[in-house]
Amino acid sequence: MTLASLKRGQKYVIDGVNASDPDVQRLMVLGLVEGTEVELASAAIGGDPLELRMYGNAISLRREQAQEFAVSLRKGE
Repeated sequence: MTLASLKRGQKYVIDGVNASDPDVQRLMVLGLVEGTEVELASAAIGGDPLELRMYGNAISLRREQAQEFAVSLRKGE
């Protein structure tokens, strides 16, 4: 499962990142790294871009980039 397939109302944890893309590396600097808890806040009409919540902030990213982040459901969800 990746960030591109999140469902609203559930919390997830980033398990892995394919950091070969420089754009993905920039997102990692913003906090999208292994162990980070994320939640889907919203998505634009058509589903792209996605808005994620993490650390009390929101970040938007393209679905293409979201596919580079592997996630799992947070325990207890």
